[in-house]
Amino acid sequence: MGVMAETSHDARTRLSRPEASDAVSGIGWRLILGEFSTEVLTGSLPLAADVAARAAAVPGAEGHLRMDVRADRVILSLQTAAIGWVTPLDVELAHRISAIASEFRLTTQAGAGGPGRSVQVLEIGIDAMDIASIRPFWQAVLGYADEPGHEGPQDALVDPLGQGPAVWFQQMDAPRPQRNRIHFDVSVPHDEAHQRIAATVAAGGTLVYDAEAPAFWVLADPEGNEACVTTWQGRDG
Repeated sequence: MGVMAETSHDARTRLSRPEASDAVSGIGWRLILGEFSTEVLTGSLPLAADVAARAAAVPGAEGHLRMDVRADRVILSLQTAAIGWVTPLDVELAHRISAIASEFRLTTQAGAGGPGRSVQVLEIGIDAMDIASIRPFWQAVLGYADEPGHEGPQDALVDPLGQGPAVWFQQMDAPRPQRNRIHFDVSVPHDEAHQRIAATVAAGGTLVYDAEAPAFWVLADPEGNEACVTTWQGRDG
């Protein structure tokens, strides 16, 4: 009943980042890149399929729920696809799916059950002088499509099957031949960013830029190739 009370207003209302994070953190979901993410460790493929089937049958899940069923777990994401963000309906669905997991004596959790890491979202950023001229190449070679609602000549590209990372383009103001121009953005749960950064530095990396943390930190490998660790925090205002 409490869930319904929290989500009784317009199901298409965009939640603020703090609202969204607070609404689901207590039930094992995390806000990452505008969607709720979690996983259910099942230990077997048949049980993972059973959990996925029950989650898919939740009323209202269509257009919101995406799942990746693996040999020992099911990874779940929620977002109101029509607006590309999370809404009160997504909060309600997260609570209902967590309740389903508990019926199997399982839990929704952001991670810590698998080797190495929690749920995350990976994107590839490409620096370019002329985005409009290179974007068609990347769209063709990857077989990607325009991001729904963002069909401009400089907008991101997405995998229509949802398998690969999104590709976005960053405007350069001058050539940088001695710096890598394609980098990974690794979006992690906001409360795990410092752990990920520390592990990266311990593995030989260098923190090269943190002026805009906690939105993102730029790290480099021993040869100067860069990657960003990002969170939802620090992006308002």
